[in-house]
Amino acid sequence: QVQLVESGGGLVQAGGSLRLSCAASGSILSIYDMGWYRQVPGKQRDLVAVVTSGGSTNVADSVEGRFAISRDNAGNTVYLQMNSLKPEDTTVYYCNARGRRRDNRNFEVWGQGTLVTVSS
Repeated sequence: QVQLVESGGGLVQAGGSLRLSCAASGSILSIYDMGWYRQVPGKQRDLVAVVTSGGSTNVADSVEGRFAISRDNAGNTVYLQMNSLKPEDTTVYYCNARGRRRDNRNFEVWGQGTLVTVSS
C-alpha cells in the first residue's frame, strides 16, 4: 500500500509563487524517482519536473528558470517551487512516484492532484 498526498495548490496572482509538496507513504522499500506532471482537461498529462534517487533533475523547457524541484533527505517527499507564475500555468498538478514496495514489487502511483490557479 503506497500513496501520495499532495498539498500546496491554490489561487495566486500572476508573478506570485507557490510551493507544492508531495509525501509518499506506505510499504516502500525504495523510490526510484518522483516527479510533477500537469494536465489541462482535454490534453495529455505533461511532465513538469522529475528528480531521481541519485539527485538528478529534469525540468520542462516551459518552466525552466521559474520552477525548481527538490526532495527531502529521506527521499520520500518532493517539492515543486513555482515562481513567476503565469496564467498559462493554471491547471491540475499531479505527483508521481515510482519505486519498489517492501514485497519487492515495483509500483507507480499518482497523487490526487492539486489545483493551481494563476489569475491575470
